[in-house]
Amino acid sequence: MSPDDIVGIFRRVLETDSVSVDSDFFDLGGDSLLGTRVLSAIARAQGVELTFADIVDAPTPAALADRLASVTR
Repeated sequence: MSPDDIVGIFRRVLETDSVSVDSDFFDLGGDSLLGTRVLSAIARAQGVELTFADIVDAPTPAALADRLASVTR
């Protein structure tokens, strides 16, 4: 899954177009409930379940894509 794919998920979940690959999920208004929705969307698309700690530690689409890539290798 590319950072741009995760940008799309962030945009849907946060209901804003103001997301880039370097946007911080929490700075954009994300919270634990919305984070769970992001993680669920990633799991549905990739078949890989990340934890909430993953989005806390890697809150941008670019960082989250890197985290996902390291888990799926």
